[in-house]
Amino acid sequence: MLGRTLREVSAALKQGQITPTELCRKCLSLIQKTKFLNAYITVSEEVALKQAEESEKRYKKGQSLGDLDGIPIAVKDNFSTSGIETTCASNMLKGYVPPYNATVVQKLLDQGALLMGKTNLDEFAMGSGSTDGVFGPVKNPWSYSKQYREKKQQNPRGESEDSNWLITGGSSGGSAAAVSTFTCFAALGSDTGGSTRNPAAHCGLVGFKPSYGLVSRHGLIPLVNSMDVPGILTRYVDDTAIVLDILAGHDPKDSTTVQEPVKSFILPTLTDVSKLCIGIPKEYLVPELSSEVRSLWSKAADLFESEGAKVIEVSLPHTCYSIICYHVLCTSEVASNMARFDGLEYGHRCDINVSTEAMYAATRREGFNDVVRGRILSGNFFLLKENYENYFIKAQKVRRLIANDFVNVFNSGVDVLLTPTTLCEAVPYLEFIKEDNRTRSAQDDIFTQAVNMAGLPAVSIPVSLSSKGLPVGLQFIGRAFCDQQLLTVAKWFEKQVQFPVIQLPQLLDDCSLSLENEKLASVSLKQ
Repeated sequence: MLGRTLREVSAALKQGQITPTELCRKCLSLIQKTKFLNAYITVSEEVALKQAEESEKRYKKGQSLGDLDGIPIAVKDNFSTSGIETTCASNMLKGYVPPYNATVVQKLLDQGALLMGKTNLDEFAMGSGSTDGVFGPVKNPWSYSKQYREKKQQNPRGESEDSNWLITGGSSGGSAAAVSTFTCFAALGSDTGGSTRNPAAHCGLVGFKPSYGLVSRHGLIPLVNSMDVPGILTRYVDDTAIVLDILAGHDPKDSTTVQEPVKSFILPTLTDVSKLCIGIPKEYLVPELSSEVRSLWSKAADLFESEGAKVIEVSLPHTCYSIICYHVLCTSEVASNMARFDGLEYGHRCDINVSTEAMYAATRREGFNDVVRGRILSGNFFLLKENYENYFIKAQKVRRLIANDFVNVFNSGVDVLLTPTTLCEAVPYLEFIKEDNRTRSAQDDIFTQAVNMAGLPAVSIPVSLSSKGLPVGLQFIGRAFCDQQLLTVAKWFEKQVQFPVIQLPQLLDDCSLSLENEKLASVSLKQ
């Protein structure tokens, strides 16, 4: 049951094959069994069981609220949740309990979803590995999968199994691990430069970033206001569309959301791709790209071509400037946004009372980690009067050029762009932490952050397992507010590649979780 699609589980609930309470308890049991992965910061067991009880009453009366009624979901811990601690994985917000729900959380709860808990992340979502939060790093479930362990046994290196686990990617790694281990059916992440798509690629999931303005940011604790969007993590593209259909639309509490009513995002079945034009950006073929990802990217393009689609090479000429442009704009907005955490109104406050200035400085020193303080420092440097024109204004101009590159490509007749999501598959934690946070983020966000600067929709789809038995994802980028078209193409591609289900026999007593979709075990791109 836990490995099925949202529609299948919803149908089972309506037919009485399982009750919301039984489903909730199954997921809570798995959360306990996979606790060592550190996917959750807070498990809202009592809340979820109470919500399941209410859902059960509705089903008995035949008054289901929709496809999400009675369905377990998880929420990244930078979304405000009424009555439930929201920490951003930081000392600054430890113990902070918001008095309201983020709009996206409220919309899910209004549809009867069960909130299993709040998931782990990099502190204030600043990172690409989910390793820098105050509650510790998140471990990738694929570290313990049958597929990875079998490959690893063929090439032993004498490493300790306990120490050389893999990262999930980030910063929404907790949400990715939660969905990957069947503890929920969908999870909210946030995406500022790839923070939903990156962990989705590393954990074998669908990771979706909607068009900027399509989904409300109200209640999402801001990192970079002009780029932040709520992201969706699921196991199937159709599930993503169902969640998006609930979340999309105008919110009077967020002035950046679309004003006009949005259409349904339920996906049609695409059988003929011959009218599609797929663009392959030549600038994304970087030297650091692993040979396996490059090969799968090429095979994916060949797959579209063999089915009649037009596949052409395109140019996004300002791509080479996007990382430095993103860094300047990101840190500048971070410096502004983090100013609200001063110890006066909410969050952590130090014991020093010599002066307001001393209290303010000590509070921020204690409340923020090195990564956050480093970005605040960089951002304030770029915003200094003598630097503002040379850095911030220039970066804004380059951002416009980057956005125009995408506009020009789509105006030339391209429907969707196909790119890698990450440079390679997930790496071991001990290897990942050798680099500093800024270097890691620049490498891991290389294919994803330009989309945020342009405000476009993008989705990472798992395509195959690498030679190490780990997931590899590819990214589809669509026109602004053509999210349904993007997901329709992604759904067709998902059906063609038939990505295998994670097998976790050592963690899950019920092996049917991993095997009930065993028919998906063949991967066409490998053949």
